[in-house]
Amino acid sequence: MRNYKKEYNSYHKTPKQKKRRAARNKARRLTIKARGKKAVAGKDVDHKDRNPHNNSKSNLRIQSRSKNRSRNK
Repeated sequence: MRNYKKEYNSYHKTPKQKKRRAARNKARRLTIKARGKKAVAGKDVDHKDRNPHNNSKSNLRIQSRSKNRSRNK
């Protein structure tokens, strides 16, 4: 059985991971501001170079959830 509390404490709670998550959330907000909420609904905002800290417009794109999440394995 998966121990979610341990997983959060050892990975998701770390300062480095918090910054990465914040950058991903910021990318989504920037894309919504530029393209509208309807364009992003039900989709993921993808970083082409896979670096969540690079939120330049040329590095962001909207992808379907299945396509984006299968790419990131």
